[in-house]
Amino acid sequence: MPFSRRASLLPWGVALALLSPLTACRGRELPNMTPIAAPAPAPRAAERPAPAATPDAPAPSAAPQGGPIAGSPTSFAPIVREVRTSVVSVFAAIREVSSMQWGFNGTQERMALGRGTGFLIADNGEILTNNHVIQGAAFIEVQLDDGRRFPAEVLGRDERLDVALLRMKAPGVALHPVRLGDSDRLSVGDWVMAMGNPYGLSQTVTAGIVSAIGRTGREVHLSDDSFGNLLQTDASINPGNSGGPLLNLAGEVVGINVAVHREAQGVGFAIPINMARVVVPQLRQYGRVMRSWLGVSIAPVRENMVDWMRLPDSRGALVQDVEPGSPAAAADIRSGDVIRRFDGQDVTDATQLPWLASSAGIGHRSRVELVRQGTVSTVEVTLAAMPERQAVALPTGRPGMVPIPGPVGP
Repeated sequence: MPFSRRASLLPWGVALALLSPLTACRGRELPNMTPIAAPAPAPRAAERPAPAATPDAPAPSAAPQGGPIAGSPTSFAPIVREVRTSVVSVFAAIREVSSMQWGFNGTQERMALGRGTGFLIADNGEILTNNHVIQGAAFIEVQLDDGRRFPAEVLGRDERLDVALLRMKAPGVALHPVRLGDSDRLSVGDWVMAMGNPYGLSQTVTAGIVSAIGRTGREVHLSDDSFGNLLQTDASINPGNSGGPLLNLAGEVVGINVAVHREAQGVGFAIPINMARVVVPQLRQYGRVMRSWLGVSIAPVRENMVDWMRLPDSRGALVQDVEPGSPAAAADIRSGDVIRRFDGQDVTDATQLPWLASSAGIGHRSRVELVRQGTVSTVEVTLAAMPERQAVALPTGRPGMVPIPGPVGP
């Protein structure tokens, strides 16, 4: 049967996630497809970075001319040897129905076959990857680094965070899960390594640094932007890397590669692994993520607002609207309030609040510190389940941002 590309859009939200639930806008850049029945595993390749930086000081902008800094790592090979058996290729077969061409009535079925990357997180075969790699798949297969292939099932998936939890069916096979790191400990300039299957080239390794932390969907021109904290890296990320691990110098996964900027080299993005950690237990137990809900829409605090709103600085999230009957309304949070802390965590930027509120837990009693007309106060809010009504249609992704699935097949 003929092959085709499949349209999808990298799913993130907007800050309005606190006001009403969002569903990802279907309009993602066309993923590249490759046959699921590849004749043989592609040759392994590894792109080694130039020597630079030390583990204790991983953030120099450039090594001085004349040689690497004393004590700097000269090879990422030890990390590659440790994690290569944990990184898998993910093949997804998706049935698509389209209208007949050339004036014929009826429909025709096409089979789109996509390829991405994933990594083992448990010795029972659980795998993390991107949701857009497997969404709508009729059949999923994973390939280990030694070329063996096994079927896999979807345990759960979350469109908004673009994370999916799979389990490969490989009874009796010894598996080697990765070690998960702490993405909150990353700093700009830290060395990172990406591993995946770009353009079908299995086990390809690239390296770079953390270029920025806390990028938002809006800032990087993705169509969904409710959750900030995306990691930006200049480690080369290409089609087929989607769902693969971003690793630190200790060989720990600190991110899940998710997007690349088409119009610029060295601009890729990853989901912090700490965000994935939060949703994995729900994906495992319920197959989906049940988010808590505050019930406000927010905006950033601008510098020119600080004086007339009698704020100490521009940190926090400005409440624009409060939905009637919401937890925020019950706690007497009002339009014009500036939320500065949520459950003991500073809200330095408005993009932090949607994630803090939605991941706190349904029924959780959260303490919210806010500033109202120059006066600081703290209120207690009992979070409710995020309603599934009033889905907000988002604009499609702006030009330049694409997800990173697999290569085009015949």
